[in-house]
Amino acid sequence: MKFLVFVVVFWILASPGYAGTDNRVEQDSVFKVNVSYNSILKLPTGTPSEILSYGDDPLQYGELWLPDTEQNLAAPLIVFIHGGCWLNAYDIKHTQAASNALTKAGYAVLSVEYRRTGDEGGAWPGTFNDILSAIEFAKRLKRDKVNNSQIILMGHSAGGHLALLAANHYGKHEKNSVKGVIGLAAISNLKKYSQGDNSCQSVVVDFMNGDFKANEEQYNLADPMVQGFHSRTILIHGDSDTIVPLAQSTKSNQYVEIVQGAGHFDMIHTGSSSWQVMLKILGELNRSNL
Repeated sequence: MKFLVFVVVFWILASPGYAGTDNRVEQDSVFKVNVSYNSILKLPTGTPSEILSYGDDPLQYGELWLPDTEQNLAAPLIVFIHGGCWLNAYDIKHTQAASNALTKAGYAVLSVEYRRTGDEGGAWPGTFNDILSAIEFAKRLKRDKVNNSQIILMGHSAGGHLALLAANHYGKHEKNSVKGVIGLAAISNLKKYSQGDNSCQSVVVDFMNGDFKANEEQYNLADPMVQGFHSRTILIHGDSDTIVPLAQSTKSNQYVEIVQGAGHFDMIHTGSSSWQVMLKILGELNRSNL
């Protein structure tokens, strides 16, 4: 896919619900920008419809969020992968508000918890294997309100890294299983990211059980820039992100939307301009307009 970069202003006129509908966001709405991690934790979360295990480990579970609707149409399923530098210090809870908001937009969500660095069986490759197991589980899921015939993957930050890898895996081996992937401030170049020195970049060595020089083969297996991208990959990134540099998206040679003034956590804040951008892109992907 050719490299496309779009700079997005703070008002987005269209955001999707079910395929074929067009919910409008007023042009004079005021959205938040460059929000903090703590502001994410203060958002109302709601309660998932079900907690489902996809493996034997207590951390191998997903929160299933279903839209509250009387429509006969089954909702498209999003498999959502939270971020947090692959560390077990950050769990699924900080994205519950995002999952809940996606149901309000007409989607079903399986938000995945997984073993991370610091957990037994976590880090590479166990963490990624958990993601693949969760997607396999999602493919077999049978619920009246869920359409999982073509799953959309979405991930934020380190979760975006895992989503990009998983989407490419299915794009190569089962082209019809995953419709596409949306990376929200996603880490797309693991080798380059590991060379940085911020708090998240510095723990790549722990996730990968060594640095690049000592573990080049495994880094290549874990790097989307080496493994390739799904044919429908969309990256959304703020130009004020200090945790995952904007170049992680703009130098990926993938379809990118840049949100002016947005920071790292805007991507999962339901009151942000970035959230409105994501909803619009998600609707277009669901309708296969990209």
